[in-house]
Amino acid sequence: MRFGLFIPQGWRQDLTGIDAADHWSVMNGLLQHADQGTTFDSVWVYDHFHTVPEPTQEATHEAWALMAAFAAASHRVKLGQMCTCMSYRNPAYLAKVAATTDIISGGRVQMGIGAGWYEHEWRAYGYGFPRAGERLAMLDEGVQIMRQMWSEGSATLAGTHYQVDGALCYPLPLQHGGPPLWIAGGGEKKTLRIAAEHAQYTNFDGTPETFAHKSAILAEHCAAVGRDVGAITRSANYNVVVGETEKDVADRLAWIEDHYSRTVPSKAAEATEQLRTGPLVGTPEQIVERLEQLEGIGMTYAITYFAEAAYDRTGIELFETQVAPAFG
Repeated sequence: MRFGLFIPQGWRQDLTGIDAADHWSVMNGLLQHADQGTTFDSVWVYDHFHTVPEPTQEATHEAWALMAAFAAASHRVKLGQMCTCMSYRNPAYLAKVAATTDIISGGRVQMGIGAGWYEHEWRAYGYGFPRAGERLAMLDEGVQIMRQMWSEGSATLAGTHYQVDGALCYPLPLQHGGPPLWIAGGGEKKTLRIAAEHAQYTNFDGTPETFAHKSAILAEHCAAVGRDVGAITRSANYNVVVGETEKDVADRLAWIEDHYSRTVPSKAAEATEQLRTGPLVGTPEQIVERLEQLEGIGMTYAITYFAEAAYDRTGIELFETQVAPAFG
């Protein structure tokens, strides 16, 4: 099993109380920690403009600007977004941005891509909010454009949503065929079908029952398009709340609720409860057991989020020393 690490960028209220002038040093410090260690194969950010669980005036740093900065500041870890919203940027332009960032990084960019869902920021930024079927159709067309640009150097598509005519992408990304595609989302009729056709990685709900069900649907789509489902790495995102003892876990959850209460007091209890009920909440032994169960049903890449990371690395360090070694 491989592990990724989300770097706090503010979207989940995870830079609250830190002066904006210090945000980069905090993010870069965690990037360097991951890059210089051996536990994390990759680092990740979210592609959002407005905070959750509700929009606030707290920071939310832009994903692809961070990708370029991470590319220049690191040497080993892969660099991903979970996930880029196709409709926030023209796909030909996005392919060009990703290609440049791949070159800066020495060939470490991962392309997490999805149809998008956060209606508030869609409308606030003037993108409207097309129905789900249209957003998924845009995802499909956009992936085709990116694939052409990265593999052939140019793209032409007369689509319903996107039209490009000889859009050039030189220099090509360093990775042959372009950055690996992580198709995010578990929509059973369309998203998983797009993943079966194009993805090297998928990313959907990581709870055991749902993960197993989505995996079975993915396998059906792969069979329909003549592709081996084993060629696709199945990943999931996990909130990690880890402590040496159950009391330590409870104390960390209490800190998280207090932290949320500073900016979104009406949502603090609900947001903390969502963390509390996740599979990777507990002592190291409990988390190892749950990860082993998930690995048994095909989840082989866990992207981890530590709510306290910008303020306290002890949870990350405990994961590195007492959880990750169980998986080689």
